[in-house]
Amino acid sequence: MADSDGEYVGDLSDDDLGDHRVTSAADSTYGTRSKAKGGPKQKGDGRKARNARGKAVWEDIQRSWEDVVEGADGLVSREDHLQAERRARLLRDTTPLQRGIIRHLMLVLDMSFAMAEKDFLPNRHLVTINYAVEFVREYFEQNPISQLGILAMRDGIAVRISDLAGNPAELIEKLREWAEQQEPLGNPSLQNALEMCRGALFHTPSHGTREVLVIYGALMSSDPGDIRDTVTSLIVDHIRVTIVGLAAQVAICAELCTRTNGGDDSKYAVALHEQHFRELFLSATTPPVTLTTEQSNASLLMMGFPSRTLASRDHVSLCACHNRPSREGYTCTRCRTKVCRLPAECPVCGLTLILSTHLARSYHHLFPLRSWVEVSWADAARSTVCYSCMAPFPIESKARLKGKGKAGGGGGDSGAVGSNMPKGVSESGRYACEACGNHFCIDCDMYAHEIIHNCPGCQSDTRDSLALAADGDAGAYGAAGHAKGDAMAIDT
Repeated sequence: MADSDGEYVGDLSDDDLGDHRVTSAADSTYGTRSKAKGGPKQKGDGRKARNARGKAVWEDIQRSWEDVVEGADGLVSREDHLQAERRARLLRDTTPLQRGIIRHLMLVLDMSFAMAEKDFLPNRHLVTINYAVEFVREYFEQNPISQLGILAMRDGIAVRISDLAGNPAELIEKLREWAEQQEPLGNPSLQNALEMCRGALFHTPSHGTREVLVIYGALMSSDPGDIRDTVTSLIVDHIRVTIVGLAAQVAICAELCTRTNGGDDSKYAVALHEQHFRELFLSATTPPVTLTTEQSNASLLMMGFPSRTLASRDHVSLCACHNRPSREGYTCTRCRTKVCRLPAECPVCGLTLILSTHLARSYHHLFPLRSWVEVSWADAARSTVCYSCMAPFPIESKARLKGKGKAGGGGGDSGAVGSNMPKGVSESGRYACEACGNHFCIDCDMYAHEIIHNCPGCQSDTRDSLALAADGDAGAYGAAGHAKGDAMAIDT
């Protein structure tokens, strides 16, 4: 049998490949290596030429698979790109702006035939329901004194799942019950859904915002009339519309969002994948910036701050909100009516009942925590562990060696390590607060900006209190001749 494939020869450079010739059955047996013309002379010259110009191109390959890490959900990704995605959510504008912390939002879900597509696994319908449940929790976590209603577009009409309410548990229960009983069917009607949202938000007070969030999966809308007339009515009623598309851009959706948001075209976006869809969905939990003059004017709003009461076992009463017997509850400060949970609106007198912690949780939207800056290797020597969680930071020497290996040993430049890092990722793994100057890891950076909305270093800083104490001590002992700020000498 003829030798159709030559024998594999490893560890050969480009010059050595010319010395290796595939043999045929006429002049060689199977598996033998042929003799090149000139023999050892040409082979030796090829190796000398290879050593003269350095390493071959394929010897300096960057092994990107070594940076792949496995997450808690079992998915694999590159560590630097994973940190870049996490930091990208934090690198946003933190300018303090006037925002409406009392919001009235209508969530419109597309339940048409388009939601049965399987580009999002298992399908768009189930993914949207799961993200909607997460959105309801996050919405009331970030906006505890706001209200939320849920609608669905199905079979050419708009179906009301829940009215405006402030109880996330009831909203999630109604949403799951409706999703179990109904399947995606028919065509969506964007105009019918907007008209129903307009009717639900018509009687809301002027000191709160009026918003509509639409999750739109179809590329068409079966409307009974001209939808541009509905858009004009939404502008008159000061209702803002935000749309998250799942298929492709639709011209009427872009026009709707641009006109109702004062020319801002960023309120309409199309999800690229599931993670992007989740980010666009949850981005609506941030209150919008106040644009109208009516909302900018200062106004007083009467609220009640009741305390929790617990009756004895023999005294069980009904709550006015659900008519359920219970021992514990909150008593309205105006009419003494009992409600079971807060925040709520008194069913008798209409007074808004909240706790002081609810206002505190809405405060961070008005004054957001500033983004932390990346720390270079030149400034990383003064910290070895995270200030918050005490996790050890990467060692500079190892990181430099890793950077040299990736750069092919090209010198000892310290910037070679950070040159390959994505935008927003620190080469030293440290992120510094510009106010207190402490260094934190990426996990604490995410936790501080997304959960507690405070800097642990600034909150634990006692320099101001120590300065006040020093001033007080200096004033008290000023007659003894001690200057302010000077330490008192101790006799030994």
